[in-house]
Amino acid sequence: MARSFNQVILMGNLTRDPEVRQIPSGQSVCTFSLALNRSYKGSDGDWKEAVDYVDVVAWGPLGERVAQYVTKGRPVLVNGRLQSRSWEQDGQKRIKIEVNAQDVTFLGGRGDSGSDSGSYGSSSDSETSKPKSSSKSKAQDTSNEDEEETINLDDIPF
Repeated sequence: MARSFNQVILMGNLTRDPEVRQIPSGQSVCTFSLALNRSYKGSDGDWKEAVDYVDVVAWGPLGERVAQYVTKGRPVLVNGRLQSRSWEQDGQKRIKIEVNAQDVTFLGGRGDSGSDSGSYGSSSDSETSKPKSSSKSKAQDTSNEDEEETINLDDIPF
């Protein structure tokens, strides 16, 4: 029998704060849910928005870090595999498919729920770590940070 390939990469925002609990063996498990936004063109030709919700499980130290550093609304990148589990509840068999996280990357800055800065340092730390060139004259050293152009996401072709 051929081997299968089971890998999932998801980027979305947490729909609730992560929940950590201990199983009887003492290992910790963290559960959270991701909202995955997508756009599609409907049959009428108009763009429509939809959201998919996916449950994620992170075990051990990974789960503890997720619970410690992320909260509802924060964007994360999850790399893992699909896993199904089943149980009986009120006489009915229940089946659930979820993502078993192998890696979780925290996106955005501390306290920032939308930007993908990836940095947890303060702005004063990043200002002091910028390289400065001493060969430029004062007129050439002026940066264009004040003239930032707003990018319209509808103009991006992909």
